[in-house]
Amino acid sequence: MRARYGVPLGITAVGAAGLAYAAGFEARSFRLRRLTVPVLPPGMRPLRVLQVSDIHMVSGQRKKRAWLQSLAGLHPDFVVNTGDNLSDPEAVPEVLDALGPLLEYPGVYVFGSNDYYGPKLRNPALYLFEKAQGRHGLNGNAPAVSAVHNPWEGLRDAFDAAGWVGLNNARGHLKLDGYELAFTGLDDPHIKRDRYGLVAGGPEQGADLSLAVVHAPYLRTLDAFTADGYPLILAGHTHGGQLCIPFYGALVTNCDLDTARVKGLSTHRSGGNVSYMHVSAGCGTNRYTPVRFACPPEATLLTLTARD
Repeated sequence: MRARYGVPLGITAVGAAGLAYAAGFEARSFRLRRLTVPVLPPGMRPLRVLQVSDIHMVSGQRKKRAWLQSLAGLHPDFVVNTGDNLSDPEAVPEVLDALGPLLEYPGVYVFGSNDYYGPKLRNPALYLFEKAQGRHGLNGNAPAVSAVHNPWEGLRDAFDAAGWVGLNNARGHLKLDGYELAFTGLDDPHIKRDRYGLVAGGPEQGADLSLAVVHAPYLRTLDAFTADGYPLILAGHTHGGQLCIPFYGALVTNCDLDTARVKGLSTHRSGGNVSYMHVSAGCGTNRYTPVRFACPPEATLLTLTARD
């Protein structure tokens, strides 16, 4: 009897322990990633950029709120928010509470699909199936008619009132210590809201630095930004793969980006140009899949330095 049931029970116990770790510990084990990126003109002082992404706030997530508030102690020069702040239509006040200290700093933002629409319960195995079929989540399709609409307008108005610059299919500027920083952003390609034609033309002439910002790093957007000559592209969306295999990495990216570049700093080539790209693994999860494995939640402090 023991031989008959011992192995299945052992597998079940290991699976349960893994799920408890992924949901109870790692999904709440917030980390700060630090990177240096040489993209500034010679002679320009280093700039410290804090990127936050994929917060996916659900009401009651006190530890996440406190951790996000603590990031203001890094004293960044400016903040880049790459979207998916919400995973609960009631969580706008908690997002603003979490980001409140950071709203005291200059910042820019784009939105992701979960800022506009609430998530749905979905079998995670479908992501692997869609990858095998050459599909990637919504992959440019409109959300279902029955999708819950999140109150994104409240986020937008609060961000704008704090002086953060909205970059949803828009260009914007920040002035820092006499430097002119230019930004070009896209609305979320994952739900086909990107309109590159509205912002095409490349880095702004006369700016000390021009950066590109987008939520989901679909290849069409990376190709366009890189071909136009942006030195650095900032994105989120992938959750770093969320459920990864130790010593192997991510299985999916939830877009058409390859898994080798699912998170962290890499490069992208298009039109004879090369851009740095940073994809944040984000600090949250869809409320219906509140687990992470071998991929802890994160924010990133990027120190931009002069080019060699």
